[in-house]
Amino acid sequence: MKEFRYEITEHIATISESADRRFTLELNRISYNGAPAKLDLRRWNRQDDRMQKGLVLTEEEAGELKAILEQIFDSVEDKR
Repeated sequence: MKEFRYEITEHIATISESADRRFTLELNRISYNGAPAKLDLRRWNRQDDRMQKGLVLTEEEAGELKAILEQIFDSVEDKR
């Protein structure tokens, strides 16, 4: 079985943290198994330094998500 490796190449932001400070939700750039780094949004168990479930996006996918979120939030602001 091939070894799974990852490297956090850039920590972008910590979005939230649990009350006990054990878990964080972070946005990072991560390289998996030596491939070019991608944007990675996931929860981390910082006591054990273990990754939890998350979402990995290419730059293009992140751009599409940004455009969609802008539409959603612009729509919400228009209703105010």
